[in-house]
Amino acid sequence: MHANIRTFLAEVQGLPVGVIGDVMLDRYLFGTVGRISPEAPVPVHAVTRTESRLGGAGNVAANLAQLGAHVYLYSAVGDDEAGRTIGDLLMQLPAASNRMVTDQERQTTAKMRIVGGQQQMLRVDFEEYTELSSVGTDDLLQQLETDLRAGLRGVVISDYDKGVCRAELCQRVIALCRQYQVPVVVDPKGTAWEKYAGAELITPNLAELSLVSGRNVPNRDGDVIAAGMEAARRYGLRQLAVTRSEQGISLVTENGESGHHPAAAREVFDVSGAGDTVCAILAAACALKIPAPAALDLANQAAGVVVGKVGTYPITRADMENIGSSVEDGNKIYVSVSALATQIRSWQAQGDTVVFTNGCFDILHRGHVSYLHAAARLGNRLVVGLNSDASVRRLKGETRPVCREADRAYLLQALSCVDAVIVFAEDTPYELLARLRPNILVKGGDYRPEDIIGKEFAERVTVLPFIEGYSTTGLIARIGAPGTEREHDA
Repeated sequence: MHANIRTFLAEVQGLPVGVIGDVMLDRYLFGTVGRISPEAPVPVHAVTRTESRLGGAGNVAANLAQLGAHVYLYSAVGDDEAGRTIGDLLMQLPAASNRMVTDQERQTTAKMRIVGGQQQMLRVDFEEYTELSSVGTDDLLQQLETDLRAGLRGVVISDYDKGVCRAELCQRVIALCRQYQVPVVVDPKGTAWEKYAGAELITPNLAELSLVSGRNVPNRDGDVIAAGMEAARRYGLRQLAVTRSEQGISLVTENGESGHHPAAAREVFDVSGAGDTVCAILAAACALKIPAPAALDLANQAAGVVVGKVGTYPITRADMENIGSSVEDGNKIYVSVSALATQIRSWQAQGDTVVFTNGCFDILHRGHVSYLHAAARLGNRLVVGLNSDASVRRLKGETRPVCREADRAYLLQALSCVDAVIVFAEDTPYELLARLRPNILVKGGDYRPEDIIGKEFAERVTVLPFIEGYSTTGLIARIGAPGTEREHDA
């Protein structure tokens, strides 16, 4: 694995980081559009599944937790269903501590996105601006100071202009952190950047830099540097990391130093939450005192992953491990769905028949390998979709998987019959197949072809029988109690 990524992942494990700011609930209604309503000239969206995710400061916290840090979330929610859902989602993270206060006068911000196929069709916002009270501010700061004394290593201010990040709170957070020598990274909003004075790093995008500069800043190196230096000096900021879409990230310091880090070469599919990912990576890097060039490279690589996902997506350790493995080994593991889709189109243009199959492949055994070889013989290229660790837990229980996704992906790509591996976070490969569109979709077991999810995205579907006598469940049972009867479990 690439040295910077290996070092980062080793050091970020268990790192205590605080996130303070505006948390919100992101809801998704996934479905398909097949007709126009007879009541009005609008598409009819047939919902196939719904999903709730942490948004705003919650997404920054989710990014840090999925990377392995222990995250502490300081925010305010209302006494409502959305606020309670946020609390539940926070507790589902690998390592998270809830420091949120409940405000009876506050409506928790919720955003509902309606997604047809892979396209966001409409967003509906439920929100009402409510400034955090002085009592709420004091409560959060008291919790923060307690955690700083206990060893908090870094703090993020995630400002979405929903009322939590008042000037008083931001300045008191920065002063407290300075007292404990803890760096503060800010994801800014609006033009009142004086409230961020004294922060270690601020991460505006180009539009935010233009807004605070009072003019349109062209996406050119010289213009970004000039505007960044001006903002740093005017507001007492040490460093700015300006995210510039396809141009990558530029670092500008108060003393005039600068550097540019080109974007990872990936097709942009959905930019939702990419700024949160950049902020989370840079906050962890600052806490670990990783030099700025290496930190920005890590942030760029991570952002390249999340823009290839549908909706708000927190970067995971496995994503970063896959990036590192690809950098070092040039292997068959794909992080970006867009990159793999492009490769599949290239293979098909050359006349190759692309076969796709998917599964958990936990504790890779002879039955798995025989099945994969049989699938590969149906075409010229075999692509394997691999359920993520979280997906496996939902499907098979809290004790699974036995092998983590990075290791499962590594073993699969080592097989001569496999041409590409990609990890997917959903419970089914429907969204993945909608973008990859292989020639042949293969499933194992006793499926009926008409019941197979995603069949409409392949030219044909083939069902292969499992080989009797091999299963992961059986192996686990035999390890725990020799002689236990085995069952199939792909």
